[in-house]
Amino acid sequence: MRLILITTILCSCQLIYSQDDSFGTKVKEQAKTSTENKTLNEVDKTVNNTFDKAEEGVINIFKKKDKKSKTQPQEPDNNKSSDTQVNPSPNNTTNSPKSNDVALSYKSKFDFISGEKIIITEDFMQDNVGDFPDKWNTNSSAEIVTLSNTGGHWLMIHKKGRFIPEYINSLPDNFTYEFDLVCSENFNYYSPLLDVYFVTGKNNNTALNYSFIQIDKRSGVKIGFHPHNAANTGGGFKVETYDDGQTIISNESITTQFNALKKEKNKVHIAVWRQKSRLRVYVNEDKVADLPKAFTQGKTYTTNLFDLWSDMSNDNDKYFISNIKLAVGAPDTRNKLLTEGKFVTTGILFDIGSDKLKPESYGVIKEIANILSENTNIKIKIVGHTDSDGNDNTNMELSKKRAESVKQSLIKDFNIESTRIETDGKGETQPIAPNDTPVNKAQNRRVEFIKL
Repeated sequence: MRLILITTILCSCQLIYSQDDSFGTKVKEQAKTSTENKTLNEVDKTVNNTFDKAEEGVINIFKKKDKKSKTQPQEPDNNKSSDTQVNPSPNNTTNSPKSNDVALSYKSKFDFISGEKIIITEDFMQDNVGDFPDKWNTNSSAEIVTLSNTGGHWLMIHKKGRFIPEYINSLPDNFTYEFDLVCSENFNYYSPLLDVYFVTGKNNNTALNYSFIQIDKRSGVKIGFHPHNAANTGGGFKVETYDDGQTIISNESITTQFNALKKEKNKVHIAVWRQKSRLRVYVNEDKVADLPKAFTQGKTYTTNLFDLWSDMSNDNDKYFISNIKLAVGAPDTRNKLLTEGKFVTTGILFDIGSDKLKPESYGVIKEIANILSENTNIKIKIVGHTDSDGNDNTNMELSKKRAESVKQSLIKDFNIESTRIETDGKGETQPIAPNDTPVNKAQNRRVEFIKL
């Protein structure tokens, strides 16, 4: 019985420590020889010797494993730097991250960089609650509301129709378009997607026709979002492209970021990035589309609109949109910092009145980190700026804290040495535009990177 137990243990050792196969083979051979050719006393001696060798072998194996583990690069701890993080995949454990990469978190994948110059912002604060926004057009009905769990004004969309911001009549060859999207809880699977169009042609009443793509032979893209998929695991996403009224690309996928069945995921940040013909779409940090030929070269895109193609299946189902921002192209970060000595961005965002970084800021921060990693002799100063809303002293302190938050992200998330970064804050004292409109205030809320 004892020999059976021994043999079982030794075989288990062989399975667990397969890299020491020779050790397992020798142990089994010794046990077999002892059983067949020796007396019970001799077997006992062999058993004792075998256990001694087994113990020594196991210890050596663990020493080898420990030695190897100490030589492997350690993944940085990102738990303190964001609210959401994707767990590393077990299949990727053989590929250790480079020293200046974020360890398999969403930040390493999130490459969105907000446009350099803000053209339009829309938070609906100029519109009265209960009204349809003055600068929009529709063939349906929608109204400005407030939400109990978040601040500001929101446009509530819940009836079949088109909703057109009339002040957008030109879309640059390179632009970023962002907005916050909220859905009501327990949103019905059979209610329609909220579609967003970027197309050629005028944004006049012809765009209210439901066959305007085909009739007007427009080109462009339609992007749809839904907070409930058939498997109840998240939300749905759909993208279609058109050229002269004909559908070219059509595809559907899912995203776990938008989920009406989970209260903490019924609000998302949508980012659309056009670079000439290329289209990239993000739902929070999830890149749901990256199409190299979505926009037709040589065409002029001018119209943006939102659309519900049918009424809701449930009266309680509603979409809410706000904080729309259209900006021109992504800046040449590397050239501006290395050659011109300064890079200024409005793409690093914080919670209102806070120094807490929003996740959509990490594309810009990652770009700065890449430059610093590749140019190890460069030192920088990070300077925060605010608009004029609020108390002067509070804004000064806030701008300094925000600069420090960016520094800490570079250190903790990207392993940039702290000795290479200085910080400062100027509050509202150095505006680059009058603080008289939402667009100008957004330009003043900025972060500067200065090469020292």
